[in-house]
Amino acid sequence: MQIQKVLKLRGPNVWANFSCLEVWIDLEEFKDTSSEMIPGFNERLMGWLPSMIEHRCSVGERGGFFERLRRGTYMGHILEHTTLELQSLAGTPVGFGRARETTVEGTYKVAIEYTDEQVAIAALNTAFEMLLAAIHDRPFDVNAEVEKLKDIAHNVCLGPSTAAIVAAAQARNIPCIRLDTESLVQLGYGSRQRRINAAETDRSGAVAEMIASDKDLTRKLLKTVGVPVADGRPVTDAEDAWVAAEELGLPVVVKPLDGNHGRGVATNLSTKEQVTLAYAAAKEEGSGVVVEQYIPGDDYRMLIIGYQLVAAARREPAQVIGNGTTKVRELVDEVNKDPLRSDGHATVLSKMRLDAVSLAVLAEQGYSTETVVPAGVKVLIRRNANLSTGGTATDVTDEVHPDIARRAVDAVRMVGLDIAGVDVVARDIKRPLREQGGAVIEVNAGPGLRMHLRPSHGSSRPVGRAIVDMMFPEMQSGRIPIVAVTGVNGKTTTTRLIAHIVGTTGKRVGMTCTDGIYIGGDRIEEGDCSGPASAKSVLMNPLVDAAVLETARGGILRAGLGFDKCDIAVVTNIGEGDHLGLSDIQTTENLAKVKRCIVEALAPTGAAVLNAEDPLVAEMAKHCPGTTVFFAKNGSHPLIMQRRAENARVAFVRDHAIALAEGEYEFTLLSLDRIPLTYNGRIGFQVENVLAAAAACWALGLPAEQIRLGLESFSAQMDKVPARFNVFEVGGATVIVDYGHNPSSLAAILAAIEPFPQQVRSAVYSVAGDRRDTDIIRQGELLGGAFDRVMLYEDQYLRGRPQGEIIGLLRAGLSGARRTKEMQAFNTWEGAADAALRSVRPGELLLLQADSVDVAVNHLKSVLTAGIAVNGNGAAASMEVNGALKATVLHVAG
Repeated sequence: MQIQKVLKLRGPNVWANFSCLEVWIDLEEFKDTSSEMIPGFNERLMGWLPSMIEHRCSVGERGGFFERLRRGTYMGHILEHTTLELQSLAGTPVGFGRARETTVEGTYKVAIEYTDEQVAIAALNTAFEMLLAAIHDRPFDVNAEVEKLKDIAHNVCLGPSTAAIVAAAQARNIPCIRLDTESLVQLGYGSRQRRINAAETDRSGAVAEMIASDKDLTRKLLKTVGVPVADGRPVTDAEDAWVAAEELGLPVVVKPLDGNHGRGVATNLSTKEQVTLAYAAAKEEGSGVVVEQYIPGDDYRMLIIGYQLVAAARREPAQVIGNGTTKVRELVDEVNKDPLRSDGHATVLSKMRLDAVSLAVLAEQGYSTETVVPAGVKVLIRRNANLSTGGTATDVTDEVHPDIARRAVDAVRMVGLDIAGVDVVARDIKRPLREQGGAVIEVNAGPGLRMHLRPSHGSSRPVGRAIVDMMFPEMQSGRIPIVAVTGVNGKTTTTRLIAHIVGTTGKRVGMTCTDGIYIGGDRIEEGDCSGPASAKSVLMNPLVDAAVLETARGGILRAGLGFDKCDIAVVTNIGEGDHLGLSDIQTTENLAKVKRCIVEALAPTGAAVLNAEDPLVAEMAKHCPGTTVFFAKNGSHPLIMQRRAENARVAFVRDHAIALAEGEYEFTLLSLDRIPLTYNGRIGFQVENVLAAAAACWALGLPAEQIRLGLESFSAQMDKVPARFNVFEVGGATVIVDYGHNPSSLAAILAAIEPFPQQVRSAVYSVAGDRRDTDIIRQGELLGGAFDRVMLYEDQYLRGRPQGEIIGLLRAGLSGARRTKEMQAFNTWEGAADAALRSVRPGELLLLQADSVDVAVNHLKSVLTAGIAVNGNGAAASMEVNGALKATVLHVAG
């Protein structure tokens, strides 16, 4: 067997509305071998992963997958289940999977849900090796492999604090994007986004964090607002530390000036030797050292969020209990085996460390790491109670005295943090601080949330939710309007038109399409940007108030969608399809399922805008979680009439105007004569694009007057819709520049130019090499019936075909041409275009296909910059195209 490729579908996809791997596996010699046919295979696999008994599989009950193994199932299906189980054992539980054979016998596509991509890939590789071991009866150390996966999960997954905030955001339907490999996460989209880095937010000020990191400065500031604090001062060396200790009165605390997580902190020190050793340890952890008065009592952590006490915990220092037979070092090792403990902050508890501070604490008690401690005797490993140094926590939120809560809030307000952990020492958390000699010891930025999420004792507190509620008050979702547009043809023009209309409202629109990424009308990236990475970059941009995203087939299949949900999903058409034969998409029905992804990813409050005249598009309504708005040029189309009878919204053409209706209520939006893109309504496919865009904006809640304004001000010029049926007059000839490149689009173009008066017609045309032979030949046939002269070319889109093969297939289609009398072939688009422009005659019509939109536009600029043409009425007219190209837009006569 071999894994051919692995696709990371990071957004909603053809399998599910969440992240999945899509694994292409060739079973090779095992394509006809099922599990029960391999001696001992099932027993080995079930013995290695007995927990898979919980997999219900298609049987629908516990033990269902094991039953499938016994009956016999194929390796693609088994790989799915083992990869899912290994992810769950690694600490990232998942449950969705599918295995389907492709049109190539023995090759399967296996979909596997995941929460972390690196863990999933590692689990997949481990599962594959496990299957090979089970097949060939080789040893396989499952426990060791699972431990490796756990280590990966601990290293790459979000820590407990960040994960709790992200989970709380997702529970409120706020989208989340992880921005790095650590804890930086974007909550929300575009201009409504916020960011967190663990328990710090984008409004946790740098000045406030600087103050909190300086223990001496913090103490001085808190004292000015009446917060009880421990006296202390910075010291310059070990000798000065002892002087300060004597000044303050023993015992004392020695800690780093700017440390965190309790590292280098030593408490309850009473001798010069202890202070000297503690100074050396503290110096290693910070830029300076502070000596403070020791405050007797228990150690408490108050979590303040938005100047409210949200949680409180009593912290116990790291400690072990003797049993009379085991050394201290071995007792620590045993405690550290707890799966809830790890190095760092990946789990709810941290491992105990036997460092210099710990050794000093042991020595104070008369122990070393090799001491065998009597049974029942408690041995402190640290005196400070931070979880980061191995401590534990007990929730006491409901016991905190109001005075202590108020003092903690005052401390945080003085420092200026929006989220803070306030360390308090008190004998009794139920009494005011002053009356018991308690004090606020520290104010910490970016506090750990672990002790509140899963305390060792007591109730868990919803601290992640409290942070999200502070960042996004009630009714705020962090979302911006998202319009997704897909289809076979017309999607770029429809995308551009919707973005233009929404932009007239004053919103800064982020748009992606096959021509680039645009923010507020400015192109920030060139090239085909109709995939999920481009969509994600728009949604990460804090300037964007609304997003209009062209969503192409290739990106959906390669990586899923670039968003979790959209508000409007527009599907223009499927028609005869395009890109068939690629990625195992063999039929228009397969293609429609891919395009349907944006409909399935619709928010429940959203609307799908669907072409009523395309059966495969209309069928998508069954999969829509929101409402549907159908559009059609024919207002009497049965589906339009049915939807009106159901009091649903529809868009159509009536009396040469765009009409919108909801049930019996109907109004005329705008005459086609006033919509430049449609050339007075004579370009049928542009009328369909206008219907889709108008319906989308209506469903988005834009007022009719705003939609009218957008439609009237959107021209057919190259600066608005480059290479989308741009019409020029050059030297008395009519030149039409269009990007159409499949049978459906070519047929639509031919229908659009049919009413043009020019009798002699020429075309410059080619097809991308990854199209099916039949589709290329079909386009040759269409050309042969419509043009007198055809100039074929091959350029940058050979896509695996040998030079000359595309032209050969087009020639095959042209071979029975009813009309074409002259054919020429060129090696480049520029060569074909230049030859056509040089030879075109007055009164002729030239269809100039754009091989690459930017190349075509720039080339036309250079060729035609100096030319000023004359329109059909004999009056000079010009338009500016991208600041350089001047030409005339023709009025298309009937």
